[in-house]
Amino acid sequence: MAFESLADKLQGAFKKLRGKGKVSPSDLKEAMREVKLALLEADVNFKVVKSFINTVSERANGAEVMESLTPAQQVIKIVNEELIALMGNEESKIKISSKPPTVIMMTGLQGAGKTTTAAKLGGLLKKQGKRPLLCACDVYRPAAIKQLQVVGGQLELPVFTIEGNQNPVEIAEQALAHARLHSNDVLIVDTAGRLHVDEELMNELKNIKEKIDPTEILLVVDAMTGQDAVNVAESFNNELEIDGVVLTKLDGDTRGGAAISVRAVTNKPIKFCGMGEKLTDLEVFHPERMASRILGMGDMLSLIEKAEQALDEKKALELEQKMRSSTFTYDDFLDQMEQMKKMGPLDQLLGMIPGMNTQALKDVEIDERKLLHIEAIIKSMTRGERELRDRLTPKRRERIAKGSGTTVGEVNALVKQFEQMQKMMKMMTSGKMEKQMKRMGKMGKMGKMRFPF
Repeated sequence: MAFESLADKLQGAFKKLRGKGKVSPSDLKEAMREVKLALLEADVNFKVVKSFINTVSERANGAEVMESLTPAQQVIKIVNEELIALMGNEESKIKISSKPPTVIMMTGLQGAGKTTTAAKLGGLLKKQGKRPLLCACDVYRPAAIKQLQVVGGQLELPVFTIEGNQNPVEIAEQALAHARLHSNDVLIVDTAGRLHVDEELMNELKNIKEKIDPTEILLVVDAMTGQDAVNVAESFNNELEIDGVVLTKLDGDTRGGAAISVRAVTNKPIKFCGMGEKLTDLEVFHPERMASRILGMGDMLSLIEKAEQALDEKKALELEQKMRSSTFTYDDFLDQMEQMKKMGPLDQLLGMIPGMNTQALKDVEIDERKLLHIEAIIKSMTRGERELRDRLTPKRRERIAKGSGTTVGEVNALVKQFEQMQKMMKMMTSGKMEKQMKRMGKMGKMGKMRFPF
């Protein structure tokens, strides 16, 4: 999970402050020391860390903290604001050309995920009503063109190629002409990369830039390379004057220092971040939401957006009616699981819930393979059993276990979970839920839990 180790350490530092009625200069100094170490261990650039700590310390030593009734909250508020400023204050959108097509040139080193990101970006823009054209200009890497055609095909995006032509500058020029002729209002050019920054690569990119005059030059950077990501961004920016950065594999980097450093070092915004392997796993980078995740405050806006994209509104209304009439079946249970899976990995979704800190999540056993077991069990039931018309007797449960390749114990566990869910739904529709929630007290202490459901 992105920023996991950084979030753990920062939350640990602030936990000590929360227990104090008043924060002394020495308390603040100790907290800032821990914040500094946390940022450095997360691979944040040293100069960036030094500047950040100085700014936060200066603000935190002021009257707004020292004279506050809740000094710890004031310190966290300042750290949150400075983190947001460090990562760019607000989201940076793609510039749209007043004269179509908008030309987006994708650059970066080999292995950063340029080709997949080009397709992901095309899919994102297509959802916004655009008509993107992908252009394959990486004529050197084996199967690079085929890869773009495959991922483009999966998203139903046209891909421009010229078979046998090894001149990427000519390919880009002709792709631009093709886009104009076929009313494609966005052209995304996938350029070649190298294993390192070299003169030959930069000259080629400069020539492409000169010929197609891109509206946006986006640098694709692998977040897992840490400090190297910052160095690469600085080099490309000096040579090409990039317009923004796309951070890939951010879901696989527990440190996340690149996301914090890149913006500060290059003064160029992070526009998107790759949060998974699916072709839909490209998110607009929101500095304030990312800062909120780092400090353990959750990210409800992103969670809501994921839900809106993945969940079927018609099915949601049908489910509501079923809940009200207490006719929720195993088929409905399975359908809800399928919709949840569309939203992404469960650990990422849980991390977006405010108050759900990363320490608590470590005690949560999330085995998504169990979703497949549940699916197999439900699909091994007869229609009558799934619709609750036929009672699940011991013999029936034994048959279902054999048919699904699971154990009777697993079948019994699912039946118990389903019955608990039914009870919860009856409470929700009868107005008893609020009273029950009050009795439960603190919801933050999760203890040992097993997921899913």
